Amino acid sequence: MRILQLTPGTGSFHCGSCLRDNALVLALRKLGHDAAMLPMYLPPVLEEGPTAVVNDRVLFGGVNVYLQEHSSLFRALPTGVLRWFDAPWLLRLAGKRAGMTEPHELGPLTVSMLRGEEGRQSREVDRLIDALQAGPKPDLVSLSNALLVGLARRIKRDMNVPVVCTLQGEDSFLDSLAPQDRALAWSTLTERAKEVDAFVAISHYYGQIMRSRLSLRDDQYHVVHNGIDLSPYSPIQSPQPRAGAPVIGYLSRLCPAKGLHTLVDAFIELRLSRPDLKPRLHAAGTMTPADVPYVESLKRKLRDANLHDSATFTPNLSLHDKVAFLRTLSVMSVPANYGEAFGLFVLEALAVGMPVVQPRHGAFPELIEATGGGILCEPESPKSLASSLGQMLDDPDRAHALGVAGQRAVTERFSSDSMAQNFARVCEGVLARSRSPVSRS
Repeated sequence: MRILQLTPGTGSFHCGSCLRDNALVLALRKLGHDAAMLPMYLPPVLEEGPTAVVNDRVLFGGVNVYLQEHSSLFRALPTGVLRWFDAPWLLRLAGKRAGMTEPHELGPLTVSMLRGEEGRQSREVDRLIDALQAGPKPDLVSLSNALLVGLARRIKRDMNVPVVCTLQGEDSFLDSLAPQDRALAWSTLTERAKEVDAFVAISHYYGQIMRSRLSLRDDQYHVVHNGIDLSPYSPIQSPQPRAGAPVIGYLSRLCPAKGLHTLVDAFIELRLSRPDLKPRLHAAGTMTPADVPYVESLKRKLRDANLHDSATFTPNLSLHDKVAFLRTLSVMSVPANYGEAFGLFVLEALAVGMPVVQPRHGAFPELIEATGGGILCEPESPKSLASSLGQMLDDPDRAHALGVAGQRAVTERFSSDSMAQNFARVCEGVLARSRSPVSRS
């Protein structure tokens, strides 16, 4: 199959969706498919290693999208002038502000994008279709998330190919829009979703949520668990007991939604209630300029508890350093305070045999059950999290067994190769239906 994957980039920081899509497309190529990832909005920020991006051109440039939303004069500019605003240097500059805009400010733009050719970015839709038609015709176009479904109608009409869309965490963004925009965004998305041939949810938990909210047909709905590229972790090594003080780790964006403050509070609780353990805390992950005040507030809290020397914050790790960081931990936790659609960081920890403690909500119960790689605690409860972390540190043999089980599950069932095989089966089914006489009639 020739598959085009359309994926929005962030311009300045790592994004789980970009990393997942890149791993998926590379794994599809290993299976023999002609797959390519085309970036939208801003350049993608990927980890070291192979890239699935076929060229440096960014489609649906973020500067044009924003200005066409806010200026009728800009929407009237000649097409040749619009190309200037897709210049790589300008998109990189815009990317430095990525992650600094609050969701409640983006409601009108979100609704307009969901309306596709009927929205204020209709000229960008035209330019996108022109760019896709200039290359070899794909068998299928894959959208990275449901916020892109406004493109489906034109892609199907002008290119005569089916459209598949991944579902990976859109609800938390849409629900954070201002009330007047939120209802319109969901209703527009639900209407436009009827034009997508198949939706692929990254977990059963999240799939059921979006299946209900978008009123998806049975033949539209599929689940393909995320997977990770295991090559950076090769050779897969059995986890070994570590010497010295235990280390509690965190690996995700250093922001409130991922619950880093809950982990800091649990760490303080554990240190004060269990002076015999004396664990250290090491938090790593993406940090944007907007996240700096939040991280500084957590450092102040640790200083007030006289624990600042026992905690380390390491933002924006390279891939090599991330793997090395995971191997230094005793247990990892990312206590997100919302219904996480998946959590790639769980797979990354388990890939090195590192057990996890996660809140009992979102996709985490599903992942823990499927991998056997950790235990659950009560959501948004520092006391419950501290207790669960203490259990893991008190029983190294149990923690080791959980890590081994999780590592085995990730190796066998949660690799990017497994993800690509399952995704390809969905695409093959979509293509078979689209080519059947009943479908054409």
